[in-house]
Amino acid sequence: MEKVRIDKWLWAARFFKTRSIAKQAIDGGKVHADGQRVKASKEVSVGTVLSIRQGWDQLEVEVIALSDQRRSADIARTLYRETDESIDRRERERSERQAANAGIQRERPNKKQRRQIHRFLREQK
Repeated sequence: MEKVRIDKWLWAARFFKTRSIAKQAIDGGKVHADGQRVKASKEVSVGTVLSIRQGWDQLEVEVIALSDQRRSADIARTLYRETDESIDRRERERSERQAANAGIQRERPNKKQRRQIHRFLREQK
C-alpha cells in the first residue's frame, strides 16, 4: 500500500471517531497536508506532514505508516509521529489555559441566587 485517502487514514489513526467526522473536519479546513488545505479524497503517503486542529489543540504529525483499517489504539499510534515542536506548543498552550482559568470559579447558583437572578431579569424588562 503506497497511498491512502486522508479521511480513511485519519479515521484509522484514531484522530476522528468516524470517517464522516474526519471528512467534515477536512472540509472545514481543520486538516492541512504539507501546509496546503486538502480535500477528503487527497491521498497521503509515508512522510506527509499533517496539521490537524482538534478543539484547542493544533497537532503536527508525520505519517510513518499507512492503514485504511481501524485497529486498536496501540496500533494506531504506530501510524504517525508527532513533531517535537507540536508537543512543546501543545503543552505550553495547555499550561497557559490552565493559568488563565485558575481564578475562575465554576459553581452553579443555589436556589436563592437563582431567584435573585430571575427577579433581576424580570425587573430589566
